Amino acid sequence: MRILVFANTPAHVHLYRHTVDRLEDAGHDVRVLTREYACTTDLLEFFDMPYRVYGGHGTDRYSKLRFARELGGQVVTIGREARRFDPDVVFGRGPYAAYAGTLTRTPVVLVLDDEPGDFNYAVSRPFADCILSPAVTRRDLGDAHYTFEGFKECAYLHPDVFERDEGVREYLGVESDEPYVLVRFNALDALHDATLEGFRPEQRRDLIERLSEHATVFVSDEGDDMDLADLPARSYDLHPALIHDAMAEASLLVADTGTMATEAALLGTPAFRYRGTDDHEYGEFQELERAGLAEQFDEFETVRERSLEVVTDDDAAARWQRRREAYVADLVNLSDLLVEVAESRGAVDRLSSSIRGSLQAKGREQPQI
Repeated sequence: MRILVFANTPAHVHLYRHTVDRLEDAGHDVRVLTREYACTTDLLEFFDMPYRVYGGHGTDRYSKLRFARELGGQVVTIGREARRFDPDVVFGRGPYAAYAGTLTRTPVVLVLDDEPGDFNYAVSRPFADCILSPAVTRRDLGDAHYTFEGFKECAYLHPDVFERDEGVREYLGVESDEPYVLVRFNALDALHDATLEGFRPEQRRDLIERLSEHATVFVSDEGDDMDLADLPARSYDLHPALIHDAMAEASLLVADTGTMATEAALLGTPAFRYRGTDDHEYGEFQELERAGLAEQFDEFETVRERSLEVVTDDDAAARWQRRREAYVADLVNLSDLLVEVAESRGAVDRLSSSIRGSLQAKGREQPQI
């Protein structure tokens, strides 16, 4: 079989990397189509994934004009690459996967989450043969929509697949008992981030200065425009492939972005997300809050004080790990699911009984088990 996968962001690379490895090991031909964006191609290289670049995307704030220019040039390259590869099934999300599948008359599998906005759903849903999303997703995307217990991050952070690199503290230059905090600042460059504001510059400085009184602070700045020269913090400068190992050892993650907060929570690291002006209610965060693994805040002063409270709590790490172990035990290993879906070309009725049993139809009809 030939499987075409769209990995447009670093998170997409992690989502599919175990699936791609296993499909290749099984003798299938896999091609990843990607764009130059942040560290996406660095990760593809690190994990030795077979990829082609179809375009680029900057980390400056989203604009409709820039998006239109990008899309216009990229669809030509995507069309050419898709026709040459001639896939048996296409994986992705949004207009890129839908276009490639339509052009090659190939089944399309969309792996979605509970993101805000309607654009990606509207343009891709009519062309999808199978839509997979976490059970906490509140949208009903029709008869082809199936949900699973877990998160898209379970493809790489499920206990069956995640193995932390024990050397990460040495790489970071911190002692075995030295507490450290990861602070992640969003570039807010995605389509669904167009009108949002996260931590303001003065809030970033205040948060870093206060946290540094109790722990070593590492800053991961997605926009890469923050000067740390006069701040008591270090830039997180390990290879991006090691970020989950660093998260797993951290005392706390504070962010105004979503994916890394979800990842930290699933690793059992206290994960605090500052909403800023984002008033969208994400099903994933609501579920992680219910499990006591993540917390969200509308006010800067509240997230700052809560962060200081946890980073000075000697029992917090053990408490979060107990919650994590109890919670993740029953979640689906998403890579297992994606491998079978690929080999069935998106046909749910051709899946093994155990994999079908992990899915629920979002619409009225239930899958036959």
